[in-house]
Amino acid sequence: MVDTLSATKRSEVMSRVRGKDTRPELLVRRLIYHAGYRYRLHVAQLPGRPDIVFNGRKRVIFVHGCFWHSHTGCRNARVPKSRPEFWQSKLKGNKARDERNLHELVEAGWQTLVIWECELRDPDLAAKIIRFLEA
Repeated sequence: MVDTLSATKRSEVMSRVRGKDTRPELLVRRLIYHAGYRYRLHVAQLPGRPDIVFNGRKRVIFVHGCFWHSHTGCRNARVPKSRPEFWQSKLKGNKARDERNLHELVEAGWQTLVIWECELRDPDLAAKIIRFLEA
C-alpha cells in the first residue's frame, strides 16, 4: 500500500506527535486531580520519565498510546503497511525500552501502573487509579 501523503507532508504530521501533555495523559491527570491527589510530572531522575509521579507514595503512572507502545491484543496497535520493517523495529524497541524502565523502577522500590489509551473509555478507570494509589 502506498502512503497517501507526500514525504514532506508525512514528516510534518509526524513532527506534531507529542511525547508529553497528550490528550490521554491530560484526561488521566484530570481524573487524578479531581480525586484529590497531587503529583509531579515527567520526573527526569526516574527511569523512563514517568508521566505521573507520586513521590511520597513511591508510585508512578505511565499513560501509553496503544500504537506507539504496542499494546498486545489491541486493535489500535497494528503495524502500518508502509515501511513495515522500519515500524516493526521501532515499535519493538519502544516495547523493550518500556519493559526495561518498568523493571528498573520496580527494582528501585517503585510501584507502577500502565494505563493504555484504549482504557480511557472504561467508566471504572478512576476507581482503578484510586485503588492503585491507596494499596
